[in-house]
Amino acid sequence: MIVVGGEALIDLVPAGGGGVLPALQPVRGGGPYNTAVALGRLGAPVAFASRVSTDAFGAALMAGLETAGVDTGLVQRGAEPTTLAVADVSPDGSAGFRFYAEGTADRLFRAPDALPAGVRALAVGTCSLVLEPGATAYETLLKRAAADGVFTLLDPNIRAGLITDADAYRARFRSWLPHVALLKLSVEDAQWLAGGRPWAEALPEWLAAGPRAAVLTRGGEGLTAVLAQGLQRYDVPAPPVGVVDTIGAGDTVNAALLHWFDAHDALAPGALAGLDPAGWRVALGHAARAAAITCSRAGAEPPYAVELAEFTDD
Repeated sequence: MIVVGGEALIDLVPAGGGGVLPALQPVRGGGPYNTAVALGRLGAPVAFASRVSTDAFGAALMAGLETAGVDTGLVQRGAEPTTLAVADVSPDGSAGFRFYAEGTADRLFRAPDALPAGVRALAVGTCSLVLEPGATAYETLLKRAAADGVFTLLDPNIRAGLITDADAYRARFRSWLPHVALLKLSVEDAQWLAGGRPWAEALPEWLAAGPRAAVLTRGGEGLTAVLAQGLQRYDVPAPPVGVVDTIGAGDTVNAALLHWFDAHDALAPGALAGLDPAGWRVALGHAARAAAITCSRAGAEPPYAVELAEFTDD
């Protein structure tokens, strides 16, 4: 089983139409939530660890998990409201967000005493690693899993508007790296985390701290993997697709990589280091195709396994 830990929230996405105040469509979201749903749709055994409101939005979030086949045994419930994220979608489909997260349910997550037996991987990231007191609970979960030999994926998915002290967050990010097997970043995340110097200069230092590899999303240019051992680099292009928006694309990459690694026994200790160049390119291509499907439709709507199997980038 793969466990995904982090926030579940509601994205308010422009629904089209003119006027001074465009209509906003509520859709289920949150980077970890999207990753869990994507894994479930791809057919991977997955559980979600979070705290979800008992309000109407929370009920919709729970229904989305259950429909995708995600185990909700690690989901805590609370009467606090659901976090809202208002999306600002640019003409090229990229999206920024403004968050309304004061006193919301997902901030009050408590680390469970233990993960279920048979857990092979844990993925964490996004707002859940910024907003306290939940951030400390997710950090505890990450460190415990790594100490138990569980494969760990970290996707910081930077939301700079939520980070009140950039230098302190960058230091905290570096403190997580010894507990991370796979670091996933967008190039924008990497540049922000590098703090004023080129991200390509910072990446070798991040990899030397612990991760066995980093995967970077480069928008329309595709995906890049850089290995800690020898800093070998593998690139795959992004399949051509009509982009509606990029919401959930990076989360889909997380899910598709974990799905592929799980299916090919690459979540075992040391397996990433032994993955050959052909294996890396196939894994990255799998993730790029999944993300392209997500980009081809509005909101975070990752593909089902049958859609990915039928997709071609010709």
